[in-house]
Amino acid sequence: MERCALITGITGQDGSYLAELLLEKGYRVVGMVRRASTENFERIAHLRDLIELRQADLLDQLSLIDLLRTVRPTEIYNLAAMSFVPTSWQQPVLTAEFDAVGVTRLLEAMRLVAPDARFYQASSSEMFGQAAETPQRETTPFHPRSPYGVAKVYGHHITVNYRESYGLFACSGILFNHESPRRGREFVTRKVSETVARIALGQATELVIGNLEARRDWGFAGDYVEAMWRMLQQPAADDYVVATGESHSVRELVEIAFRVAGLDWQGRVRQDPALLRPAEVDHLVGDASKARRVLGWKPEIGFPALVDLMVRADLERLRAPG
Repeated sequence: MERCALITGITGQDGSYLAELLLEKGYRVVGMVRRASTENFERIAHLRDLIELRQADLLDQLSLIDLLRTVRPTEIYNLAAMSFVPTSWQQPVLTAEFDAVGVTRLLEAMRLVAPDARFYQASSSEMFGQAAETPQRETTPFHPRSPYGVAKVYGHHITVNYRESYGLFACSGILFNHESPRRGREFVTRKVSETVARIALGQATELVIGNLEARRDWGFAGDYVEAMWRMLQQPAADDYVVATGESHSVRELVEIAFRVAGLDWQGRVRQDPALLRPAEVDHLVGDASKARRVLGWKPEIGFPALVDLMVRADLERLRAPG
């Protein structure tokens, strides 16, 4: 039987890497896009002839039912979300509609018309927020510190609930921060890599940053989509933390990025209090030992190599003519 994967959020960072992975494995890949979206298709431009794009919306229950009925996917990856944490304070209700209620709509559509499919929910380390323990694992209590984190907790629990209530094969991957040259420019890693590249090329003079001491567990998105796929190949559905287990500060990120570009960061970085979050998440670092043990997954690209990859990609892109 042909394996068909439906990916919501296919135009995003993770969606594009996941589409590549599944195409390599011989899947028919269908991406869900919103009709009204001004979405940027740049990340999947090189895949446009290899994938199908279909219109539906996490805010519209009927469109999801029609989509699943038409596509008949064997695997569903729900990566679509309002995913930039700072924006979730500006748009808390919309964030809840997409990241909480939207998950429910998709699970309900699956229950009604594709109950034999396998479902992946993109959960987030932001659910731990003010974490009760370090490192965080699958059993760590959630204490989200943003409207985004709160909505993701709902999405996570409703996925567990549909698994337990209806016997659906529904998994959640609790992914810690994962980055790449395809990361949106609003995220701190990409903001740093692109600004450093601009400074190196004489197109900018300084990097303006919020909290230099914030620490995160940063991995490579290309590694993390492999874990998503592995979750749906298991005999039973379960939830997994996906992380590197290493914590790095924004300061380290900045130091490495400037070093890759052959620059000293001192005197080129300015902290702006306006960029601080209303409630900061202090120390997120994940324990992915269950994913290593059960899925046989481990990250391949370490933090310095990831920053190197991102800065070089931005340098190359900014040097390119046109």
